[in-house]
Amino acid sequence: MTLDDLKGLDPKKIGSWPILPKFGVLVIALLLIMGAGYWFDWQYQIEQIGTEKQKEEQLRTTFLDKKKQAINLGAYLKQKEDIEKEFGALLKQLPGKSEMDALLTDINQAGLGRGLQFELFKPAAQETVKDFYAELPITIKITGSYHDIGAFASDIGKLSRIVTLNDISLTGGKDGNLVMDATAKTFRYLDEDEIAKQRKAAAKGKKPAPGATKK
Repeated sequence: MTLDDLKGLDPKKIGSWPILPKFGVLVIALLLIMGAGYWFDWQYQIEQIGTEKQKEEQLRTTFLDKKKQAINLGAYLKQKEDIEKEFGALLKQLPGKSEMDALLTDINQAGLGRGLQFELFKPAAQETVKDFYAELPITIKITGSYHDIGAFASDIGKLSRIVTLNDISLTGGKDGNLVMDATAKTFRYLDEDEIAKQRKAAAKGKKPAPGATKK
């Protein structure tokens, strides 16, 4: 069928056209219908399907995570129990308020027991309060042999209560001795009243000052 034959077809009498042009018109009409359907309806459905698939993947991932947590719940609870026991053991190494004087005496005796001479043993005038414990720095200056000072540091580490030596400085002294300047830090746990006061002060600090205006 030639181009002239196609030009001679009457669009008002499609029913009398040969089979090939009829088929061509049918294909074009079908493509137009599909294009219109995609433009006005299908593309939104496809986008919605894509969104729902993403939600499905997210839900699947969340489900697998929750399932894994449920399977390992026993191990998590055991780990939590072990941590609480370790924390309790560490907490017992912190003296109470009434035991601080005895701890300071132990530190002093640890030095005297090694034959060291204290030139300075000065606890800070005020403690530094943390979440559940208070920290007391003690400025010390001792004189003795290298061996005795090392033994003193070892004895401090072996005390039943937590004591740390910080900012250590060694200088030469008389008669071949050394002079050690350091800050010994001791710690104690806060009693219930102190913790309650601290929480009350922290809560009060979060409140707006009287007369302050909100923006």
